[in-house]
Amino acid sequence: MVDKVDKVDKGLPGKRVNLVNFVNLINLILRLMKRIIITIDGWSSCGKSTLAKQLARELGYVYIDSGAMYRAITLYLLRNHVDWTKHSAVKEVLKNIKLEFISNHKTGQTEMHLNNENVEYVIRDLLVAEKVSEIAAIPEVREFAVAQQQEMGKKKGIVMDGRDIGTVVFPDAELKIFMTADNGIRVQRRFKELYEKNPNVTIDEVRANLEMRDYIDSHRQVSPLRKAEDAIELDNTNLSERQQFDMAFQWAKASIDGVKPNV
Repeated sequence: MVDKVDKVDKGLPGKRVNLVNFVNLINLILRLMKRIIITIDGWSSCGKSTLAKQLARELGYVYIDSGAMYRAITLYLLRNHVDWTKHSAVKEVLKNIKLEFISNHKTGQTEMHLNNENVEYVIRDLLVAEKVSEIAAIPEVREFAVAQQQEMGKKKGIVMDGRDIGTVVFPDAELKIFMTADNGIRVQRRFKELYEKNPNVTIDEVRANLEMRDYIDSHRQVSPLRKAEDAIELDNTNLSERQQFDMAFQWAKASIDGVKPNV
């Protein structure tokens, strides 16, 4: 990056301000020109997607919700009554699945489309949530999704969240974040999210679902959830959304500048 301007010609009022602004502009341009991959992994209901969306928006990057891809696949299998315990059957139907992230110009967010149908809200249903970890553990499903995710990242300039993004999908990513939070906080967050869509859901159902997903995610044979050795851990139990974003954004700027983030 351009060095800070310390010397000022006192004979030209305002020159220091203009030079500093110019240096800041050059640094901003250089930062925008250098695009990196940012991965955010972690447990369910830790706010991964919230942070990923915020970083992508601020940096002008593309946000990719890998979890939405697995949810969409799960929805397809449920709708078509596919027996996912038979991996050969799953492999066969994957040929019929087309996944796309399409920008919603009204909300400014990208939304998941399954075979040309917007399923962004359907895939957040508890029924899908109860099955997604089990289906995402199927080797054929992971191979199918990971191949598409890696293709999306070839040009860099992306923020992707999930369970194995920093360990499997993009092991060489410039910035890896691993998010965690107190279990009780995670249950409350998830319950609030689901209750707004379904007032009949109970907190016990939500707690059981999270516990089940945690176990499956961390014990599956293929790409289990774990923190990458070079990932920065972000425990947001006692952080506001703004506080966690400010921390992560500073890490992102440092990584783009080729500097080790100050943790």
